[in-house]
Amino acid sequence: MPKMKSKRAATKRFSRTGSGKIRRTKANHSHILTKKSMKRKRRLRGTTIMKDCDVKIVKNLIPYL
Repeated sequence: MPKMKSKRAATKRFSRTGSGKIRRTKANHSHILTKKSMKRKRRLRGTTIMKDCDVKIVKNLIPYL
């Protein structure tokens, strides 16, 4: 049986932590930043851990993650 393909867009957006959780970047931090406050932009920096309900969807998109 051939290898399963992963969705390339999802592969670029999500990664796995050492403990096996799924890491994602936060939204709304790429453009139109002038009207957003510094506090809001600071909170949007970096990455966060995905919720369990969304992890199932991502695992279907990336079978070898």
